[in-house]
This record gives sequence, structure tokens and C-alpha cells, in this order.
Amino acid sequence: MSQQPANIWIVDDDRSIRWVLERALSQAGMQPTVFESGENIMRRLEREQPDAIISDIRMPGVDGITLLSHIVEAHPDVPVIIMTAHSDLESAVTSYQTGAFEYLPKPFDVDDAVALAKRAVAHSHEKRAVSQPQAETIQHSTEIIGEAPAMQEVFRAIGRLSHSNITVLINGESGTGKELVAQALHNHSPRARHPFIALNMAAIPRDLIESELFGHEKGAFTGATAVRQGRFEQANGGTLFLDEIGDMPGDTQTRLLRVLADGEFYRVGGTTSIKVDVRIIAATHQNLEKLVQSGSFREDLFHRLNVIRVHLPKLAERCEDIPRLMQHFLQRAARELSVEPKILRPEAENYLTTLPWPGNVRQLENTCRWLTVMASGREIHIDDLPPELRHQSETQTTGATWQEGLRNWADQELKRGEKAILGSALPEFEKIMIETALKHTGGRRRDASVLLGWGRNTLTRKINELGMDDIEEE
Repeated sequence: MSQQPANIWIVDDDRSIRWVLERALSQAGMQPTVFESGENIMRRLEREQPDAIISDIRMPGVDGITLLSHIVEAHPDVPVIIMTAHSDLESAVTSYQTGAFEYLPKPFDVDDAVALAKRAVAHSHEKRAVSQPQAETIQHSTEIIGEAPAMQEVFRAIGRLSHSNITVLINGESGTGKELVAQALHNHSPRARHPFIALNMAAIPRDLIESELFGHEKGAFTGATAVRQGRFEQANGGTLFLDEIGDMPGDTQTRLLRVLADGEFYRVGGTTSIKVDVRIIAATHQNLEKLVQSGSFREDLFHRLNVIRVHLPKLAERCEDIPRLMQHFLQRAARELSVEPKILRPEAENYLTTLPWPGNVRQLENTCRWLTVMASGREIHIDDLPPELRHQSETQTTGATWQEGLRNWADQELKRGEKAILGSALPEFEKIMIETALKHTGGRRRDASVLLGWGRNTLTRKINELGMDDIEEE
């Protein structure tokens, strides 16, 4: 089923900015509409709402902040991207505090603007999907791919928790898919008809975290020009996913603990308590027990969060899932870019399953996007891989023993599709042995031949055969 192009409204009194954004968004498959002033866009908002709005902050008449306050209050589901002068930090902070989805500093890169618009549209669609029936929400939920035993344990945990509202703590390295698991826990819970709200603690400035979590009253601080709901209120009845919980500041930990205990809180600058019914799912890549021991994480909050723990494996621990994951990501990247999907050659697929993938599933997904753009043909060969992945095997050949290192090297070469590897390995092996023996004897061939277990004539012949004639005899 074809989707309608995203409807993006652009408001800026600078005609050149309007033209650049309109052209770039049109080429990206979106449907932009341009406005010269905030007044024009406010009148249009009374009749219809777009998927997202990009607005300049400084305009004659209704400026960007005034327009943003109006949209946040009247149309909270419409994300607004505020354009600011690159040196105007105060305006950027004010935009964020007032409720902007994101801000775009001028001068901006057109590709960054398009990517930001796409994120805003996706955010808008997710918020609207919250109000859809449960069956539809689950039907469109993102698939978690995993046949490896470690992932089956994760699936079992999701299944066991499907009728529960219990607090869950997800442990896993960055890029392992913690938010996907949190979304699945929500989608298969009694709260699936209600909002799933995600917040990454590591991505928010420390002085804005409390406002982001609990909201603020109008006038609570400079730039708070309107009442703003926090994530707790937005998630009422549903699930609040707190990613990278280990990065939460100590004073915010105290407030969170109080909310978990009492089910109520005050907005920043507020005097009236607000009651909420929210399920908490937290996640971290850090060792919370160590953070508790060091005093940087409250022990009582840790015990509140650590009711049920789900551990997500590293991608290297579920390498059998890599072929299916890559197929999925290559197809998704092809849809995003409107091109034909790439196909992995067997030798490339086998090679990729041997890599360590320190960035986990996120690194794998980004690699698939890179290949979709950069691989020259339909089929992906080992030589098509990003240079850093092709060179990784060379740094992975060291083992606890030289035999393990050699075994790893041979394994990598065969997976690359190389043949007659003894022909290249044996001369290099002999060369290294000769050079090392000569080093130990100060270049004396007679003594080196004894160390190697050869006769002196054999050593001389080998030196000639291997092209090592530059080694002078002592």
C-alpha cells in the first residue's frame, strides 16, 4: 500500500531559505508548503495540520517562539523544527524548552535538514499511531529478528511478561536494540493501547532533564512561555522508557524515586501535584551495581528498577542472526532510498559473521545503508565492504597462541575466497623464522642454522629462494 508523501510546512521571511528547503524536501519525496510569515501559518493551522513544521525563529510579526508556543498548546502532535542562527545558543535552548522537536542551526547542511524533517515525520506518525487500536499498533510494531539461543531467552522473557505491568530493567551494550525490546514489552502488555514514550538520559542536557521528565509551568524559568507536559504526563496509562538510566543526575534520581513510590509529581515551577499511572522500563549499557557501589546511583532507586532484568546479547554472541539481520536492513535501506535491494554473496556473508561488531546491531544497520549507496553492483562482494571492515580481519588474527593466530588467519583467507593459501603462507612462515633466528645470532648464519635445525647450506639456499639476498652474512 503506497503512503501519502509527508506534508511539511516551511515558514521563513527569507525567500532563499524557503526555496532551498522546498526544493530539497521535494527531491526527498516530501510535499513542502511554504509560508512567508507566522500569521499565515497560524490561520492555515485552524483548518488543517501537517506532518511537521520547519520555522525560522526571528521573523517580523509572529516570531518562531510565539508560533511554537501556539502549536505546542493547540496541536501537540505536530513536531516543530526551529531554525536558529548558529551562534544563538540562548534561542536554541529557549526553543528546546518551549517544546521544539529539534533546532536546526543556520547555515545548515541541506542533507541534515532533510534527515531532520524525516525524523520529525516519523515522530509525528508514531505519536498518531498511539491512538490507533491495539491490534493495529501490534501489527505495525518493529520486528525483532533473532534465532540465536541468547535471543530466544529475550523472546521468552517478553512472552512471560506479556500480561504484566511490572518494572523491567534492560541491560545491553549500545546498539543492541534495547528500545526495540522495550517497545515489544509495551506492545504485548495490557497498556498497548496507550502511549509508549521513550527518553534517552544521555541525549539531554542535565539542566533540562527535570523539565523533560516532569514538564514545566509557564514562567518557571527564562524561556518557559507556555505550560509544557513532561514525558510522565505524556505516558500516562502507558509506558515510559528511560534509556541510559545510569546517566541520570543524582537530584533527578531522587525525584524519580519519589514518583515511583507515590505515583505523583510536580511540574517544574508548579504547586499542584499531578497523579500518573505509568509503567517504567529502564535500560543501560553500564553496570548499575558498580555505579551503586561508587555512590553515583541511588541504591534504593536501583532496587525499584531492578525488579525483572532482561539481558540483551552483543551481536558477536548471536552471529548466526547476522545474515537475516543484513537481509532485513538491506531491504529497508533499499525502500528508504527507492532502489533495488542489494544481495550478499555467500563469501561476504560468511566473512561478516566472523567480525566482532563493536557497534552491535546499529553498526550492522549503518553498514547496510553504506553498502546500499556505495556498492557498485547488485551483488555485494568482500571487496565492496567498507575499508574498516575489510581490514578488521588482519587485526583479528592474533590469538592466545601462534597456532590460534595462524588458524584464524587461514579461516579468514578462505572466507575471503582465497585459494592455494599454503603457497603464500609457507614462504612467509620460513622468512619470519629465518629473520628471527638471524636476529638472535647477530646475523651469523652458521649459528642461525643450528637454531632452526637446518644445515648451513640449506639456510643459504632458502635465503636465496625467498629473495632475502640483502641479508649480509656475518
